[in-house]
Amino acid sequence: MVVARRLSLRDVRSYERAEVNLGERLTVIHGPNGAGKTNLLEALYLSCTARSCRTANDRELVRFDAGAARVELTVDASDGAHHIAIGVAPGEVKRVTVDGAVVERFGSVPCRPLVAVFLPDRLELIKGAPALRRAHLDQLVTGLWPARGAARRAYSRALGQRNALLARVRAGRGADALSTWDRELARYALDLRDDRRRAVDLICGPVRDAAQSLGLTGELELRYRPRSEATTIEEFAQELEERLASDLERGFTGHGPHRDELLLLRDGRELRVYGSQGEQRLALLALILGEREALADQRGAPPLLLLDDVMSELDADRRRMLVERVAHAGQVVITTTDLAHVPGAETPGTVVLEVLAGSVREEVLAG
Repeated sequence: MVVARRLSLRDVRSYERAEVNLGERLTVIHGPNGAGKTNLLEALYLSCTARSCRTANDRELVRFDAGAARVELTVDASDGAHHIAIGVAPGEVKRVTVDGAVVERFGSVPCRPLVAVFLPDRLELIKGAPALRRAHLDQLVTGLWPARGAARRAYSRALGQRNALLARVRAGRGADALSTWDRELARYALDLRDDRRRAVDLICGPVRDAAQSLGLTGELELRYRPRSEATTIEEFAQELEERLASDLERGFTGHGPHRDELLLLRDGRELRVYGSQGEQRLALLALILGEREALADQRGAPPLLLLDDVMSELDADRRRMLVERVAHAGQVVITTTDLAHVPGAETPGTVVLEVLAGSVREEVLAG
């Protein structure tokens, strides 16, 4: 199990500088709205993944009037302590180092903490386009089975090659190579589809149980809906051939896992369409919690869990249940405007961080 111990920030969002310790089990970040609680959570996520959980534009991470942002995280792993550093500068390649050595593929670093995050802004995962849910599902697959991430990358490369070839065929050349790329795409398409289906099957039970315990009425169901049910490479390639005329007309491949959908249903109805915002919020939280349990079973330890402003819409019983559910194993970081909303904040060993206008005051409650 990898434990995050200390986080340092420099010129990240509203922070000029900050250094905080993290509790081995529970860390609570409290303060008024707009003080920078979510910024601190984002910096922790950045240190674990080398990307933001709020934006695709790295420029937004850099504090106004600063030239670059930097986060550093000290972790304890089975082989000892390690130091992770992420540097972000507008217009430059993101710099990732582990113990001082530059890392090209951060996801494969053994001492990188797994992380799961709930943010109110992530409701787009429920309400937004299918591409968001596909990307999330692919990240889950990689978290569950790290080696399987190669299937997604291989499929993307093959899809790009086939789309480029379609453009050549439309221009009157390259048709003889199309069948070869159909089979190549089919090979990785079946792998990707089956990985996604396995992942959904694995989390369905934990997500449903989490939804019930959080008080979401009705039965929450996850349903993976692939475009193809082909069982062999030949069958999938035949499906591509049957759709060739429409692909040539549009100029891109319209059939395959890149068009699949993950549905979240309550009592058989799509939450995206028929759920209230409160119900969607509970469903998102249940999804994150269920995935965390599945990851813990597969990887031997639960991911670091980041929960932003999750307590405001839960009653006292649900708040207590949530903390008991997530904090019995693994690390949890919770933000709140009211410290009294987090049961267990007074427990010995809990780290409490008060955020005020971009500064952090730390208090460790010890028995």
